Amino acid sequence: MSITESVREQVRQTFNNRCGYCLSAQQYVLGPLEIDHIIPLALNGSDDEDNLCLACRLCNSYKGTQTHAIDAETKQLVALFNPREDTWSEHFRWSDDGIQVIGLSPKGRATVSALQMNNRYAVMTRRWWVSAGWHPPK
Repeated sequence: MSITESVREQVRQTFNNRCGYCLSAQQYVLGPLEIDHIIPLALNGSDDEDNLCLACRLCNSYKGTQTHAIDAETKQLVALFNPREDTWSEHFRWSDDGIQVIGLSPKGRATVSALQMNNRYAVMTRRWWVSAGWHPPK
């Protein structure tokens, strides 16, 4: 089964043209934001809209088929942040300078690590976005 254009557009609207993980806005990233399967097809996920979110290329590529990761603080295996079910601000916050994503919960910390949300390219780009007044999102 493939994802219809109308479902793709609904996912874009649901996520306000932002990555469901790092909140990068479509107008600031090179290339289109991608449709991510929260539970990957390879792990019996579906193309149903409630299993889809919008993701930037970096978050989507680092996530791959992961659904769980280790929280470095508790050393426990936890589910990754689910942009459909979880509230971003309960699991993450922006660093004071707006450049890094800080995990607040085991799920948030594991997701920051697994998706490498503070990799050097993301941090470098966010630094420019902050200086232009485009970041962090309100």
